Amino acid sequence: MGVVDMTNPPTKDFFASPALSLSLAGIFRDAGATAAAATASASMEVEEGDEGSGGGGGSGSKKDDTVEISSENSGPARSRSEDDLLDHDDDEDDADKSKKKKRKKYHRHTADQIREMEALFKESPHPDEKQRQQLSKQLGLAPRQVKFWFQNRRTQIKAIQERHENSLLKQELEKLRDENKAMRETINKACCLNCGMATTAKDGSITAEEQQLRIENAKLKAEVEKLRTVIGKYPPGASTTGSCSSGNDQENRSSLDFYTGIFGLEKSRIMEIVNQAMEELQKMATAGEPLWVRSVETGREILNYDEYVKEFSVESSSNGRPKRSIEASRETGVVFLDLPRLVQSFMDANQWKEMFPCIISKAATVDVICHGEAPNKNGAVQLMFAELQMLTPLVPTREVYFVRYCKQLSAEQWAIVDVSIDKVEENIDASLVKCRKRPSGCIIQDTTNGHCKVIWVEHLECQKNTVHTLYRTIVRSGLAFGARHWMATLQHQCERLVFFMATNVPTKDSTGVATLAGRKSILKLAQRMTWSFCHSIGASSYHTWNKVSTKTGEDIRVSSRKNLNDPGEPHGVIVCAVSSVCLPVSPTLLFDFLRDESRRSEWDIMSNGGPVQSIANLAKGKDRGNAVTIQAMKSKENSMWILQDSCTNAFESMVVFAHVDVTGIQSVITGCDSSNMAILPSGFSILPDGLESRPLVISSRHEKSNDTEGGSLLTVAFQILTNSSPTAKLTMESVESVNTIVSCTLRNIKTSLQCEDG
Repeated sequence: MGVVDMTNPPTKDFFASPALSLSLAGIFRDAGATAAAATASASMEVEEGDEGSGGGGGSGSKKDDTVEISSENSGPARSRSEDDLLDHDDDEDDADKSKKKKRKKYHRHTADQIREMEALFKESPHPDEKQRQQLSKQLGLAPRQVKFWFQNRRTQIKAIQERHENSLLKQELEKLRDENKAMRETINKACCLNCGMATTAKDGSITAEEQQLRIENAKLKAEVEKLRTVIGKYPPGASTTGSCSSGNDQENRSSLDFYTGIFGLEKSRIMEIVNQAMEELQKMATAGEPLWVRSVETGREILNYDEYVKEFSVESSSNGRPKRSIEASRETGVVFLDLPRLVQSFMDANQWKEMFPCIISKAATVDVICHGEAPNKNGAVQLMFAELQMLTPLVPTREVYFVRYCKQLSAEQWAIVDVSIDKVEENIDASLVKCRKRPSGCIIQDTTNGHCKVIWVEHLECQKNTVHTLYRTIVRSGLAFGARHWMATLQHQCERLVFFMATNVPTKDSTGVATLAGRKSILKLAQRMTWSFCHSIGASSYHTWNKVSTKTGEDIRVSSRKNLNDPGEPHGVIVCAVSSVCLPVSPTLLFDFLRDESRRSEWDIMSNGGPVQSIANLAKGKDRGNAVTIQAMKSKENSMWILQDSCTNAFESMVVFAHVDVTGIQSVITGCDSSNMAILPSGFSILPDGLESRPLVISSRHEKSNDTEGGSLLTVAFQILTNSSPTAKLTMESVESVNTIVSCTLRNIKTSLQCEDG
C-alpha cells in the first residue's frame, strides 16, 4: 500500500477517492477475517511478536506478547491491527522506519488440558481467580489462557442457547399467527365448536336441553366411528382377544394378517422400526454436548435440534401436514423399586395407568405383535393407546397410538422405547395424528438394595392448537408432558408402594392405627380415592364439560355423570365442578396451607369454623407432606370424619379428601376390606406457574418459602351427589350449589393467603 503524505492536509475529494476506498475496504475485510478465524476455535491461542523500532542509528529491541482471541477481546485486537496497517509517516523516512510483518504461531490445547477445563466448566462456568491460578499451574498454562478459554466456552454455550431461544420464539410467533387465523375463521363461520351447528338467530328457539342432546349425539357418533374402525380389524366370528393369547399359531397368524392388511406393514418392517427407535433412545439417553445443552439459568437440559437432525438424519415431517411443535426433554433419577417389577409395570397397560394416574386418563394394549421371552417380556412388542391429560379441564388431552418395545440390554440394564408409526395411526384414527411419539422411553439400570437408576427421554411431535392462557406457558415449554413430570410421578408412586409394603414402620409414621392390616387398608382406600379424583377432573372424553357463569366472575366448568353399579362411589347423579386459577403464592406454601388440618376451617365452608381433630396420620413417603390422615370435624349437630390424601413431588402436589361414614372408616382402621366402601373425592391440584426464569422444583420443607419459587396454578374440584336415583334429572339448583362451594372456597383461600388480587 502506498504511503500517504500528511504534510499537506487532505481535501474532501481525497477521502472520496475510489482507489483509497477500495484499499481501506480491503484492509478492514482482511482484518475482520483474521479476527473471525481466530475466534472460531475455543481452544486456540495466538502468539504475536511486535518489534519496536529505535530512533536514529539505534538497534530495534524485540518484545514478545501473547494474546488470547475470544469473543470478548476480538474487537480490540482488530482495532489494533487496523491502526498498525494504517500507520503512516513522511515519504523520506519510510525507508528507515519500515515495519516487519507480524509473526503468528497457532497452538492448540492438548486433549488432557481441554478435558480438565471441561470438567471444571461443568462444575463452575465462572471460576474465580484462585481456581484459574490452580488450574493454570496444573495444566502448565498461563492464567490468562485459562481465563480466555472459559470466556470462549461460555460464549459458545450462550450462542447455542440463543439459537434455540430464537427457534422457540419463531415457533411461538407461528402459533400466535395460527391462533389469530383460527379465531378469525371461527368468527366468520359463527358456528358451535362442539356440535358444528350454525349459531344463527333462529337458534334462540332451541332449548338448552335440545342443544345438549345435539352435542352428546355428535360425540357419541365420533366414539362409534372410532370403535367401529378398531373392531373392524377382526374378521366375522374371530375372537377379539386372539392376538393377546400366547401359544396359538392360528390366532397369531390372524394378528399378522391384520398388520399386513390394515396397517400396510409387515411384521419385519415393524421390528425394523422399533430396533431403530431403540438405538436412537440409547443415544438420546447417554449423549452429552452438543446434542444436549444444559441451561445455565434453569438447569434444564435443552435438545440442540440442529445436532439432532444431523445425528439421526431426520426427514422433515411437515409435508402435507399442519405445522407441528417439537417437545424434547430428559431427566435422570433413582426409584425405589426392583427392576423386574418396574419393567412389568410398563408392559401391563393397567399397571402403567395406575403408576401415572395424574398423567394417563386412558390406556390399553390394542394388540400384541411379539410376546417376547416369558416371564420377563424380553423382546416384547405391542401396539398401545394412551390418552394423556393434565388435572384440569382447561387443557385438551393428547391421544396417541404407539408401539412399545421392551429389550434387555445387559444383565442389569433394560430399555423400553415408544414410537409412533404413521400407518398405524392413520388407519385406526386419522385424527390422532395430532400427537406422535418420536423415539421416547427410559433406560433402567439395576443398582443395589432394590433401587434402579432411570434415564427418561420424552420426545413428542404435536400439532399446534389453542391452549388456555393460564396453562399456555407450562404446556408449550414442554414441562406439562415432559420427562420431569413422568420421572417425578414415577419416583413418588414407587416410594408410595415401598411404604405400603413395609412391615417395620416406625410408630411416629403410623399414629392412630394399631395394626399393620389396618394401615394397609387405609392406604389402599386413600389410593383409590386419589385415582378417582384424577379420573374425574381432567379433559378426558369420559366427561362433557360446560362452562357456567357466576356472579363473582370465576371460570367454573361443570360435568355430571350417573353411577349405576360401581360400589366404589355412591349410586345416583353426581355433579363435578372445577375451577383453575393462578395465585401469586409459591406451590410449597399453598400445599402446606391446604393440607394443614389446623387451618382447614379457614377455607372449608363445611366446617362452619369449627375445630378439626386429627384421628390418624400415616406416612407414605420420606417427605412429611406425603401422608394419609383421618380428621374429625365436630359441630353441634354431629361429628363428621374426613379421609385426606396429600401428595407432593418435584413437579406437582395434590390434596384429595372425602367425607366418610364413621362406622365404615372405623372398620377399615381395624383391617377390614375397603373395596366396597363408597367414597366421593374432592380436592386440589397444585402446579408451578411454568415461568422458565424460576426454579420448578419444590423447595425443602425446612426452608422458608421465597419469591424465587414462583407462583402457582391451583385447580379446585368438588363433587356432590345430587340425587340417589340414577334416573333423576340434573337440576339447576344442584349446579348452583356446587358452584357456590367452589367460589366460596377460592375466596377463602385468597383471603387467608392475602392474595385477593391474584
